[in-house]
Amino acid sequence: MTTDLSPRTAVFGRLRIDYDPRVLRPRAWTAAQSVWAAELLHDAPPGPVLELCAGAGQIGLLAIALAGCGRDLVLVDRDDAACGFARVNAERARPAGAVDVRFSPLETALAPHERFALVIADPPWVPTASIGRFPEDPATAIDGGPDGLQVAWSCIDVIARHLLPGGSAVVQLGTPAQLDRVAQRLARPARGAGDPAAALRVVAQRSYGDRGVLALLRHA
Repeated sequence: MTTDLSPRTAVFGRLRIDYDPRVLRPRAWTAAQSVWAAELLHDAPPGPVLELCAGAGQIGLLAIALAGCGRDLVLVDRDDAACGFARVNAERARPAGAVDVRFSPLETALAPHERFALVIADPPWVPTASIGRFPEDPATAIDGGPDGLQVAWSCIDVIARHLLPGGSAVVQLGTPAQLDRVAQRLARPARGAGDPAAALRVVAQRSYGDRGVLALLRHA
């Protein structure tokens, strides 16, 4: 990865997003996740929006902008540089609601009582053995563990604990095969009563060729 840390700016939908090589470059196709999230917000219950593995914050910020709502937004990422850019980008976007950027692991980012009407999750989904195929991307931003789903499952557990009744979650994954594995595991009757994700189901999906897939999760 290049050592030139000069800030860059990308056009992402109607937003201008700052980032640098320590942060995953905004992908144009992921604006589709913002569009879907904005559509869901029109019928979502009252409550704030949460973005997990938010990076520079572009997907959540664009979703709020497209929805034209005054909902508060919480952006969570484990990378300090990403959180710094998320704050800059939120200041530039000037959404009507408050934006709270949290530099934290997923497991400790939220208080037990916090609930959200919509959750956007953008976990890294490249299998560890394949991250060398993307030398321009920060390894920590794309490494999804042995099968590419390690961080996705952590996101799904957070969603299960913090999604409001009637709420929705839009989760980004890498391949239809990964989405099938998530859907099958969530639907498995043998999931234990103590598993917080046992009540979630994949209820819809959208595919974007070899770029990625999106899964819509709701409470069963």
